Amino acid sequence: MSDILIIEDNADIARGLRDNLEVEGYGVDVAGDGEQGLARIRGRPPKLVILDLMLPRLDGMQVLRRLRDEGFEMPVLILSARAGEAEKVRGFRVGADDYVTKPFGLRELLARVDALFRRKRRLSSDPVDDRSIPPARFGDVEIHFGSRTVLKHGAPVLLRPREFDLLAALARQANMVVARRSLLDEVWAYDDGVQTRTVDTHVVELRRKIENDPARPRYIVTVRKAGYMLRVGTDG
Repeated sequence: MSDILIIEDNADIARGLRDNLEVEGYGVDVAGDGEQGLARIRGRPPKLVILDLMLPRLDGMQVLRRLRDEGFEMPVLILSARAGEAEKVRGFRVGADDYVTKPFGLRELLARVDALFRRKRRLSSDPVDDRSIPPARFGDVEIHFGSRTVLKHGAPVLLRPREFDLLAALARQANMVVARRSLLDEVWAYDDGVQTRTVDTHVVELRRKIENDPARPRYIVTVRKAGYMLRVGTDG
């Protein structure tokens, strides 16, 4: 099993990434197209995937959707020239853990890779035990921490694991402002050197799934220049 599988059709980018990641001590494998990458994952699942989107034979979104549908849970970092907000939201919606746009800074990318591994180690060695936390309720939504489920009008809401982690982090500090930096540390294990809009993109998705009117959120609210707050125990 390699630590990292790079699925990238640009040989120069793939070679540069591989060389620098190997210097950092990672074992790295490379696949040049989507079908080859998916076959590598199925045969010898890596611990992390760096995935380009514009791939021959099978594009990156198709690769991501298939590996998530097949139950593979390793972190996936999308690396793409598609920089639009809608594309990032789509990537997170399908199951990406992070999204880096080309051209990228090497130190930034290495920091994000390191954060994904640190978070994985932290969860496996010291998982958060939420079984004793009572459900949080606001409006017609219920968060059940122990079972990691969310209900709206009594029906399950399908959240990606990272979306649930973000909602749970806000709920543990309900009615308090939680800074973006604190959320990046708790949910993504990012240190202060990583600059990203990941929190904001995930909040957009949470609102889409939970709020009755995502454009005018009543519960997951933005506190200008400070962060986010989950309003619980109020009619808004």
